[in-house]
Parts: sequence; structure tokens; C-alpha cells
Amino acid sequence: MSEQQSPSTARVALVTGTSSGMGLHTAVELARRGLTVVATMRDPSRASALTDAAREAGVELDVRALDVTDHEAARACVEGVVADRGRIDVLVNNAGRGAVATAEQLSIGDVRDQLEVNYLGPVALTKLVLPHMREAGAGTVLTVTSVGGAVGQPFADAYCGAKFAVEGFMQSLAVVMLPHGVHVSVVEPAAVASDFVGNVTRADEVPDDPYAAQLSAYLARTAGAFAGAQSSRDAAVAIADAALSSEYRFRWQTSAGATAFVGLSLADTDGSRVLGATRGWVETAPN
Repeated sequence: MSEQQSPSTARVALVTGTSSGMGLHTAVELARRGLTVVATMRDPSRASALTDAAREAGVELDVRALDVTDHEAARACVEGVVADRGRIDVLVNNAGRGAVATAEQLSIGDVRDQLEVNYLGPVALTKLVLPHMREAGAGTVLTVTSVGGAVGQPFADAYCGAKFAVEGFMQSLAVVMLPHGVHVSVVEPAAVASDFVGNVTRADEVPDDPYAAQLSAYLARTAGAFAGAQSSRDAAVAIADAALSSEYRFRWQTSAGATAFVGLSLADTDGSRVLGATRGWVETAPN
């Protein structure tokens, strides 16, 4: 663990979605490692858990309001941080939202909401920090995606679609930014014990739902996965390790299980491994 640096020399990290879970612990962990951390959230009145964790860890955080879907607010936030702190060395795009529904159950508005939070928000913030990092000749953009950014999963159509999209954007950007000293990467957690599940958008129940049995099977399987979930604190340590690593990699995972799971897809040239693994998640007993 590095020594706490003075405000004039400490690197500056901007972290989104820090009111709870991985974002909260990532902000605290980066501060423990000596960075000046600007911790953002949609509603700073919900910052008590974050400030309590920071106090317990003996660190200070700069807490600011930011709704990542408000691109003008994002611009003002980045400009404010640069004006106040002089730099942004690390951006951790952590804010995200889930949705449990399959295609017929999703409105286009539902799909758009997932894209706004999980794709367009990180893209907009990345665009805003890149000029500062490029001019400095150094910087790190780390986007917290999911194993769902590599493996499409049942009843996660909109969520996985948005996570696939942001991984594609970042992977395309990464090779362009390397010569400018900017490291663009993604980190893929598997199931993590946090408030994320409680904030998931779910499809409305309808009579005679043709997908009800499949959804029930999926939810039962998911409950089992989250019963053994990685802690938010452990995931945050892995995120901080990735953000501060001297070794550049585009893709990181937060656990051995996450690494094994994304391997289903990344070595799956015809798609059969993923479908073979996930088909059983929604299978129901024959009538």
C-alpha cells in the first residue's frame, strides 16, 4: 500500500456510482492507496455510507453530484475537477444499472435507459477526460462492465447489449490511445454482493406470461449465484489493482470465477459454448 501523497502531487481519480457497493469501496480503496478521489453519485444526500467508510479507513473524499446520463452535468463535473484539482489521472466508469426482461417484455424506452446508463454515460465521460489525459501524456480509463459484457445471458437482453456495446467502444479506442500514454481497459465482475440487484428494472407481471416458467428457472439459478457472490470490497480491491497496475491489459476480471466465465465466450468462435452453458438456465421440466 503506497503512502498517502500530498494534495499537490497525488494523482486524481474520478469514480462514478459511489453511493454503495463496488463504487463505494473502489473510491475508498483508491484513496487508501494515496490518490485524491472525487467520488460522484446522483444524489449526494445518500453519501452517508460512503463517508462512514472513508472515515473508518482514515481517508478523505471529494464527494460531488453526477448523474452520468446528464451529459452537460458530466461536462461541468469534469471541468470543475480539473479547475479545482488541476488534473484527472484515473477515470473509473462504475455507475450502472441492470434489467431483467427478455425482448418482448422490453419497451424501447427500457432499452434506451440501459444504453444511457451503461453505454452512453461512460462514453461521454471518457470523451471528456481524454483531452486532459492525452495532453498530459498519461492516464487510465477503466470501465466496470460485467461478465455480461462478454457472455450474453437470458433475461438480460438490454443489459448485456449495453455492456457488449461499451466493451466494443472501449476496445476499439484502446489501441488508438496507447501511443498517447492513455490506458483504456474494462474490468468484468461476476456476481457481487451489493445493492445492484435491488436496483434492477424488472418486467411487469402479466397473465399467462409465456416466459414465466423460464424466468422462474433463471431467477432460481441467479439466486444461487448471488448466494456465493464476491464481496463488494474484494471486487473493489481488484478494480483498484487494475486501475493502478503498471502492467497494461485491456481486459481484467475481479475473480477467478469471472475469468473462467468470460472464457466461455472469448474462445467461443461459433457461439456454441455460450449457448450450451446458458441454455440450462431457462430449461423447464416437460409437461
